[in-house]
Amino acid sequence: MKAIAYYQSLPADHAEALVDIDLPAPQPGPRDLLVEVRAISVNPVDTKIRQRVTPEAGQPKVLGWDVAGVVVEVGAEVRQFRPGDQVFYAGAIDRAGANSELHVVDERIVGRMPGSLDFARAAALPLTAVTAWELLFERLGVREGKGDDGQALLVTGAAGGVGSVLVQLARQLTGLTVIGTASRDETRDWVQQLGAHHVIDHSQPLVPQLKALGIEQVDLVASLTHTDQHLDQLVEALAPQGRLALIDDPAQLDVVKLKRKSLSLHWEFMYTRSLFQTADMIEQHRLLNRVSQLIDDGVLKTTLGEHFGTINATNLRRAHALLESGKARGKIVLEGF
Repeated sequence: MKAIAYYQSLPADHAEALVDIDLPAPQPGPRDLLVEVRAISVNPVDTKIRQRVTPEAGQPKVLGWDVAGVVVEVGAEVRQFRPGDQVFYAGAIDRAGANSELHVVDERIVGRMPGSLDFARAAALPLTAVTAWELLFERLGVREGKGDDGQALLVTGAAGGVGSVLVQLARQLTGLTVIGTASRDETRDWVQQLGAHHVIDHSQPLVPQLKALGIEQVDLVASLTHTDQHLDQLVEALAPQGRLALIDDPAQLDVVKLKRKSLSLHWEFMYTRSLFQTADMIEQHRLLNRVSQLIDDGVLKTTLGEHFGTINATNLRRAHALLESGKARGKIVLEGF
């Protein structure tokens, strides 16, 4: 089967940063699906692993953790799917990635693809949808419905992949006032279209901008990028006993700054359930099915930002370079081999 991989960590613009190769087709385990990959999207985790993880000598490493495709074979213990089903999922970080024609994945972290979307638009969603859902409803403890009326959520980096889903979830499924941050006209417009009540500029001090909106403090913060750079502003913006959740990898984080206000800190990593085979691992299957239904009901919309064409090494290198520039809006998708 065709696949895209790397053999050594190189800059995204290097001709061998990602290369086209052929690999044997994988075989599904008892709880696995064998999926024909129709479309993929690219995430910061792909670029981070390519930059930081050196493959074993002479062995290719395949990246890619966002898939929309068709089930072609199921393991002996699979109960949720059958061949022919259209699915979408983000996979497991401790298994081979999905930048390949065929891919194996545990059924417990797979959802039924929205019937109203094509493969490209569906591939934009899984990783960011799982991350945003878990961050909002599990880490920050927000309740669905309007029970949180009067509370405010600040989302930094709201135009990125996770932010693009999180803003929609918070606006559509809760009573929170949603404030997103974006620093360019096109990303500001994007965040407003997704439903944010307000958009402020994260390249400027955040607290004065919030106060100009009449928002003295926020109850919740979803920090999606550059948490270490924004920490002082986030602590100042948060109300006493507020909650701060993050997904990025700060070089350092002085948590003592949270003590005076009794602020709680929450980390979201969507691969935790699959890495540790947690007892509630199937929750990701359930929440993806819920997202799929919300898409089909018109409550949520795809976050596809740009379509980069066919799935090949050249186009994936371009996608990695754009993500590393910090200027991506929504998700970058590739489709077909």
